[in-house]
Amino acid sequence: MPKEAAEATKEEGDERGLRPGLLAPALANLAIGVPAIIPLYLTYWLLTDYLPSPCDAFAPDPALSNCDYHTLDHAPVMMFLLALTGVLLLLALLAVDVLGPRRRREDRPGRWLAAAVLIPVPFLVLLCLART
Repeated sequence: MPKEAAEATKEEGDERGLRPGLLAPALANLAIGVPAIIPLYLTYWLLTDYLPSPCDAFAPDPALSNCDYHTLDHAPVMMFLLALTGVLLLLALLAVDVLGPRRRREDRPGRWLAAAVLIPVPFLVLLCLART
C-alpha cells in the first residue's frame, strides 16, 4: 500500500500544485538565460539601432543621408558576435533541454522544451530595469 500511495503522490504532484520535475527544467532554463543575455542584447541592438538607421549606401552625397556611421562601423562586429554566441546558446539549449532528458528514463524532453520559454526572462528583466 505505501508503494501505491507514493506513486499516486508522484502522479498528482506535490502539495504546492506543481507537477513533479517542473522545478528543475525551469531553473535550468533560467540559468541558461543568464549568459543568453549577450546574444539577446545583440539581437535587440541589431533590430533597434542597425535596421532602422537612415543610411543610404548609394546616396550621391553621404552628407545628405543623415547616416550614423558609428552604428555602421559596429554592425559587422555585432553580427559576428551574435552568430558566435547564438551558436553557443543553441548548443547549450540542445545539451540541457534535448539531450539531458533523453539520458534519464523518467524525464521527457517536452517539459524541458516547454520551460525553454523562460530563457529570455533575465534579459527582459534587465531591459525593463534599464527603461525605468
